[in-house]
Amino acid sequence: MAEKAVPFGYALDVAHGEAAKKPFGQSALVRQALGLSIDRDAINQVVFEGLYNPSDQPFPPTSPYYSKAWPAPKRDVAKAQALLKQAGIPLPVKAELMIGNSNTAQQVGQLIQAMGAEAGFDIQLRVTEFVTLIKEAQAGHFELSMNAWSGRVDPDGNLHQFVTCQGNWNDGRYCNPQVDRSLNEAREAGDQSQRIALYDAAEKVLMAELPIIYLYSEPRIFAMTKKLQGFVVHPDGMIRLENVRFGS
Repeated sequence: MAEKAVPFGYALDVAHGEAAKKPFGQSALVRQALGLSIDRDAINQVVFEGLYNPSDQPFPPTSPYYSKAWPAPKRDVAKAQALLKQAGIPLPVKAELMIGNSNTAQQVGQLIQAMGAEAGFDIQLRVTEFVTLIKEAQAGHFELSMNAWSGRVDPDGNLHQFVTCQGNWNDGRYCNPQVDRSLNEAREAGDQSQRIALYDAAEKVLMAELPIIYLYSEPRIFAMTKKLQGFVVHPDGMIRLENVRFGS
């Protein structure tokens, strides 16, 4: 049988702050252009055989906090080119994308590289061992970095730590007090409808400024023999083998 858990999320982090003196860190128009140059449906079909969920937000479609206001955008090369022209950045826009050294990450990176080239980007891939990638990202030694996080039932774990000014996984050093206020208030709110409104307010800012370019979510699918007993699919998708055993 097979069981599903809350999807893992995948996105591109963009370096901001004083260290980010390159176009991606300086201009939301450039970030928006890259987002529009990416065909998320094609990535899903080519790399993942149609099993993943193309996405443009931190919450999976199974979450009550998922907003239909921000569906995964369709690729629009002409609009991406227009945004780059509006940004006034000389073409091609050069950037380095740090990716993990798995075959999957490299396939996704190569597709983003090829798609971006059609819109006016010159993206070079830096293939990095995953633990090293995490250390480099946390140190801020990147321009673009492909990031992933395990799914969380509560929306706070999918967003707060990645985009608040003092977030412990805010590798890009993005900081907007308005976003902080909304997400901090959402932590204290007990009513779900109130929390949804606060997350929508934060996402409205994030979708415009695009400090993180969301790509897709990965459903955790577990296949197992009928003889396996005691296995529980946890919402975060992590495997825990306590009390798991084979039956006769």
